[in-house]
Amino acid sequence: MPAGVVLAGGRSTRFGEGDKAVADLAGVPMIRRVADRLAPVVDVLVVNCRTDQREQITDALAGYDAPVRFAIDPSPDEGPMAGIRNGLREVEATDSEYAFVAACDMPFLDADLVRYLFERARGGDAAVPRPTEWFETTHAVYRARAMADACDGALARGESKIIEPLFELDYVVVEADELEEFDADSFANVNTREEFEAAAERFR
Repeated sequence: MPAGVVLAGGRSTRFGEGDKAVADLAGVPMIRRVADRLAPVVDVLVVNCRTDQREQITDALAGYDAPVRFAIDPSPDEGPMAGIRNGLREVEATDSEYAFVAACDMPFLDADLVRYLFERARGGDAAVPRPTEWFETTHAVYRARAMADACDGALARGESKIIEPLFELDYVVVEADELEEFDADSFANVNTREEFEAAAERFR
């Protein structure tokens, strides 16, 4: 029973006014576009967000094909590592062992790539793509308990780099040559209004 975790607790500082998670992307809230991309692959969806976001996100995900659970940040603004940890702790309360973690601003997610990452992670703690020199840690599959524990350890040590918990895990790197058969836009995210408008044009 694979799970999906969508990280939506950031403040969208580069986006301008409004919460980009629920921004209207060509008629559909952006987080719903991410969730819909994941729908063929996951059996439960966990949304990590702040308390003040929950109502709007609930509305955005009304009628979703899978159960939706919330992992509310007890202390907002602690960064993506804490968001991953909080989301994966909620996954632990389900029947899911593994979860795909994505940012809420990745509306072009490739479900086939997500499915492949689940396959690559099986038997280990994580499968993390590296299409360039950088790890895509918010487009990766994790064994929920192992990664949440590793995040706890990294946060306790005062680490801020989101890659730090990986070094405590038995993880595989999915390199560029493995990724060639999938849509490279799966990794595209929307940070600014200009990127948002460009993304909207693609859905029209």
